[in-house]
Amino acid sequence: MNIKFQVSKPVLCGNEKKYVIDAIDSGWISSNGPYIARFEKAVADLLGVDECLSANNGTTALHLTCLAMGLKPGDEVLVPTLTYVASANAIAYCGAKPVLVDADRDTWNCTTANFERAWTPKTVGVLAVHLYGFPSPVHEIAQLCASRGAWLIEDCAESLGATINGKPTGTFGDAAMFSFYGNKTISTGEGGMLYVRDPDKRRLALMLRGQGMDLHRRYWHPIRGYNYRMTNVVAAIGLGQIEMAGYHLQERRRIAEQYAQNLAPLAEEGLLQLPPSSAGYVSTHWLFCAVLSDGSEQRRDRVMQLLAEEYGIETRPFFVPMHRLPIYKTNTPFPVADFVSSHGINFPTYSGLASQDIDEICNAVSKIVRGTESTR
Repeated sequence: MNIKFQVSKPVLCGNEKKYVIDAIDSGWISSNGPYIARFEKAVADLLGVDECLSANNGTTALHLTCLAMGLKPGDEVLVPTLTYVASANAIAYCGAKPVLVDADRDTWNCTTANFERAWTPKTVGVLAVHLYGFPSPVHEIAQLCASRGAWLIEDCAESLGATINGKPTGTFGDAAMFSFYGNKTISTGEGGMLYVRDPDKRRLALMLRGQGMDLHRRYWHPIRGYNYRMTNVVAAIGLGQIEMAGYHLQERRRIAEQYAQNLAPLAEEGLLQLPPSSAGYVSTHWLFCAVLSDGSEQRRDRVMQLLAEEYGIETRPFFVPMHRLPIYKTNTPFPVADFVSSHGINFPTYSGLASQDIDEICNAVSKIVRGTESTR
């Protein structure tokens, strides 16, 4: 099969190579070196916060964030069922229980009402995910958590650069994490970042990241920690990427706007649901997504298969909801998450995807979606 358009790929068009060579030439290639602090500061500046901490990937960043918030065995945390498995795993790593919450049909995220209905006496916090880069209503969810004495962590793995009324996602809750995996808008191959609002909890996360070593006494380990540190070479890539954040975010938005315009007829015909759009909400459009309005999961898979085989267009399905995975399986119904997951498709989205390429992809999508109607 000859793939012409990938779903995603890293675009290293800034100072990434220059900084990596400098890091190698300096001899600082592990978890010490100036690029770590420079990258952390650049992300903090983008968010408008005082300090961020780097980590070796997004999952470890989220684990550190949960530990910093004091999550412990027996606690329960509300988390969307429609998300990547790392969101629930980080909670389980702490011995706590992820309590799964259904999605909203219009935004694919969890609303405040969704979380409120799922609240239990053991709920200590909420993990709100900004799915595919579209912000959850965290300004409202934060108020719910505050009224009930719970904390809020924002899973911003896909939403660095998204805003609600001009305020960046990751700055509404008590803590947040970000991912720089190879397919993310800002990529370091593997890498993560966390922000913890409370300085004391942030220092705890810093100690935990470095094997629990005291911040002022080398090789003194008063607590058990982890080796979750980012390397200087990875941070060098990250700094080159974050310097180009404006470009990469604008490219994602340009691409999403053209997709939406080209696929609008399918939406008007009731064949396709396009990504959510709400006043004051600005998405990163990490991946351009759409949901087939009807038919089976097999029909969705057939559409993806034909796009690849006949047009060389790689796509991927939405995440499998947590409640359908063996490790988190439950008999509780989650009808919205099930529908969106089994009908959702991610389309090629990366900086530099040309206008004519988007036209070609959309023409193929239109033909196949209309042509597979009879298989519904």
